[in-house]
Amino acid sequence: MFDNSIAYTKRTTPVSRSFVAFLALFTLWWALLFVFYRFPGIDLLIAKNVFTATPCASATLPGKVCGVFALAKNPLFKTVRAVTLALPYIAGVTLIASLISSWRKHGADWRTPKTDRYVAALISLIIGCGLIVNTLLKSYSGRPRPRSTDLFGGSLDFVQAGSFAGRCLGNCSFVSGEASSGGWLLCLILLLPPQLRLRLGIPLAIVSIVMPVMRVMTGAHYLSDAVLGWLLPLVVFAAAMAVIDFLRPAVSTQS
Repeated sequence: MFDNSIAYTKRTTPVSRSFVAFLALFTLWWALLFVFYRFPGIDLLIAKNVFTATPCASATLPGKVCGVFALAKNPLFKTVRAVTLALPYIAGVTLIASLISSWRKHGADWRTPKTDRYVAALISLIIGCGLIVNTLLKSYSGRPRPRSTDLFGGSLDFVQAGSFAGRCLGNCSFVSGEASSGGWLLCLILLLPPQLRLRLGIPLAIVSIVMPVMRVMTGAHYLSDAVLGWLLPLVVFAAAMAVIDFLRPAVSTQS
């Protein structure tokens, strides 16, 4: 599926396109975080539109909000989620197998621009989705999920994106791990051979967007969690490519 037959070309510009892309995406990520932090009503508005309020039991404390995120129990959503969750694992194994195959076939000359992209994608998966999102942010951000917030039937106070003042103790809402997996899938479009980018790229892009949208619609995450989680692996991928481009030999090599 993935193509690694393109040889290196000589690096001719001091600043690579990958570095420019990284700066743009990095700036966009922080700009969006500022917007969501400064205007938390955006998150609340979206969450309220997918939350269904219901009457509380008579013994419920005054002021308690009762209700459900109805789509969280939708069988179709559950099936689609199960399928999409498996895709990053399948893609990751495929990339590793492709790298091993290239090394066994070409030996010391195994590296090409394509294999460098495979490496960058794996770095994004491991560092972006694995370390930054699921190990650090989700463990220590403290932000409760919408369904855990007292505004939507839970018991914890709402905190805006970027605030670490929440009382969630683990597997928190900021940012969405599944949205980050969806964002990572978008990186794979750049790894496809040109003749397959339209045929496979469109389905990949659709899945990439569906994953974070579903998390918002089911009350698992706020919009900011999904957007910032989705964007983060793209930032890491661009950063990895920028570093690889910087370290690329200045002379051409053949695969």
